[in-house]
Amino acid sequence: MARLDYKLLYALHTVMQEQSFEGAAVKLHISQSAVSQRIKALEEYVARPVIIRGQPITATEAGEKLLRHYWQVQQLESVLSDDLLPDDSEQAVNLSVAVNADSVATWFIGAIAPLLKSRAITLNLLILDETRTTEKLKSGEASAAISSHARILPGYQAFELGKVNYLLVASPAFAQQYFAGGIDAAGLRSAPGVSFDVKDNMHTRFIEQHFGLGGDAYPRHTVPSSEAFVELARQGLAYCLIPEQQIKKELTAGELVNLLPGKAHVETLYWHTWGLAGGIYRQLADLIQQRGRALLGEKSIEV
Repeated sequence: MARLDYKLLYALHTVMQEQSFEGAAVKLHISQSAVSQRIKALEEYVARPVIIRGQPITATEAGEKLLRHYWQVQQLESVLSDDLLPDDSEQAVNLSVAVNADSVATWFIGAIAPLLKSRAITLNLLILDETRTTEKLKSGEASAAISSHARILPGYQAFELGKVNYLLVASPAFAQQYFAGGIDAAGLRSAPGVSFDVKDNMHTRFIEQHFGLGGDAYPRHTVPSSEAFVELARQGLAYCLIPEQQIKKELTAGELVNLLPGKAHVETLYWHTWGLAGGIYRQLADLIQQRGRALLGEKSIEV
C-alpha cells in the first residue's frame, strides 16, 4: 500500500474545521478545485468516501479514522518538537477542544489561561452540549473534550474533573408571577423555561424528574448562550437551570432566587484526551486536571 500523503489529510481536517470547501481553500491558499482533488485523492487511497457533503459536512467512518490519525500525528510531532527544540516557541500549536458552554462561561478559560500565556497556542473551542462533546473526538475534529460521560473511547483516557451544581432559578418578580404559592406543575405549564439548543435535554429531564411534565407540556425558549440564560432569568423573562458558580453574586444580592432549594441538578464532568498525549497536550491535560478540580471544588453557598 502506498504511503499516506499527509497533505491530503490536512485538507480533510481543514474542510471539517471550516465546514466548507471554499473556506478550506482560503485557509490552505489553494483553489477550491484543488481542495476537491485532494479529498478525491484521499477517497481513492482508502477506496471509500471520507466525507458526506451536506450541512453540516460530516465525516464517514473511514474519515473519522483518518482524522483521529491526523490528530494523533500532530500530537506526536508536538512532543518531538518540545523534546528537540524546546526554545522554539514561534510556531503556534492549534488545540481543538470540545467543551460545553457552561464550562467556558464559568471555569475553563481561567483554567487554561496559564498555558495560553506561556506557550504559542491557537485555541479552537467547539461548543456543544456536554453529552455530545465526545462526538468530536470520534470524528477527529477535537483532540480533547469535556464531557458528562465517563465512558472512555478506544485509544483515549479520561479522568473526573468535579461536579457542577445547577440550580433552578428565576427573578423574585418572575417567581411571584408564576409560582406565588411555590413552584408546581400548574405554574410550570405557563412559565417559560430555557434550553440551550434542540438537543439539550437537561432542563426537560430535570422538570420531568421533579414534576412529571414532558417537554411539550410547557413553553421553552431555545437560546445557545450560557450568559444569556443569566440575563433571561435576571430580567424576569424565564426560569433557568444555571450553574451555581455562575450566579453566586446574583443569588447573594437577591436578584435571583432558588426555586427548588435542596434539589440541585448535579452534573459530573470528565476530561477526555488521547491515551498517548504528550508535550503541550499533556501540559493541557495536567493543567485542566489541577486547576479544573480546584475551580469545580468550590463550596456551595446557602440559598
